[in-house]
Amino acid sequence: MNFDEVIDRRGTHCMKWDMMERLYGVSADTGTAMWVADMDFRPPAAAGRALQRMLDHGIYGYYGDERSYRDAICRWMRNRHGWDIEPEWIFSTHGLVNGTALCIDCFTRPGDRVVLFTPVYHAFARVLTAAGREIVECRLALNEGRYEFDFDAYDRQMKGGETLAILCSPHNPGGRVWYRRELRAMAEFCERHDLLLVSDEIHHDLVLPGHDHIAMPLAAPEAQQRTIMLTATTKTFNLAGAHIGNVIIADDRLRAVFAARMAALGISPNSFGLFLAEAVYSDEGAEWVDHLVRYLDANREIFDRRINALPGLASMQLEATYLAWVNFSDTGLAPEEVSRRIEQVARIAVNRGPTFGAGGAGFHRFNLATPRIVMEAALDRLEAAFSG
Repeated sequence: MNFDEVIDRRGTHCMKWDMMERLYGVSADTGTAMWVADMDFRPPAAAGRALQRMLDHGIYGYYGDERSYRDAICRWMRNRHGWDIEPEWIFSTHGLVNGTALCIDCFTRPGDRVVLFTPVYHAFARVLTAAGREIVECRLALNEGRYEFDFDAYDRQMKGGETLAILCSPHNPGGRVWYRRELRAMAEFCERHDLLLVSDEIHHDLVLPGHDHIAMPLAAPEAQQRTIMLTATTKTFNLAGAHIGNVIIADDRLRAVFAARMAALGISPNSFGLFLAEAVYSDEGAEWVDHLVRYLDANREIFDRRINALPGLASMQLEATYLAWVNFSDTGLAPEEVSRRIEQVARIAVNRGPTFGAGGAGFHRFNLATPRIVMEAALDRLEAAFSG
């Protein structure tokens, strides 16, 4: 596992690198892609061996007998997260944006109000808008540079037409790892307003040293009858192109509704994703993740030190994920000028804060999951763009 290896992803149909000039005006030849949330690292060798076995066999037919695949998921959740689940609770979807969309389709109706805690992962709002649901933006409180929930304010926002809330845990883009008491308060909020809770925990393996992620069912086991969990191998092991995700539902009633909708839509996973997931949910995969998290934490330390030394810039304390959330509000520059300096002067493609909803203005999101030499070169250019 060599996270310092620079791998040229240009010209490989890589969204992160091959789309950035079209979307941000940043050339892949002279700039750096730090926007899309995938990593510039090779996955564990176990992933390549799984694909090689498929290639050697030479027949790519329908996948059957999911027992070993499901057992691998159960084992990973138990060993890495202390969470015991049953194989029959697991549904495989085409990634977690698809999993989220299926939850919205199953458990809400057009016109329903769905709660987001913003700023938050932008795909949630995109899917909700396309599905004709009304978004209720419950804005996270920014307290001394750290996001917190404000349930008193959220209670006042509820009008009675809300049916579902989506939680991002750990939080994207702020990198917060929610405390047990915060998760319990979330469960109580959903109970008060009769909301189904979809907890997207795709970043749960990417928790930095000194912090502990708690799965929602462990924080509030009494809320199981209204909780749906989303997890995946794809973010953890850099397998996003496999489009495989887990929707985990413990409650019998909710599981029956979801199963019926999956059957009605004819959804089944691709065999490549299943073989990959089973391969990386292993001891070898666990060792790889442990090394990855240490590398990401070192990148975070360098990034924060250099960003926070620039006038008017502040990088939010990152507790999980590899996505740094940087506040440019105190630079005194207009938002358009901030974006121009990042994209055209520093030649870095990053996500602009307003796309994450209310509270995102003034921020930009930077992907730190890249070889250190690439990140530091981008920081050199960013320092030149904002030091004067």
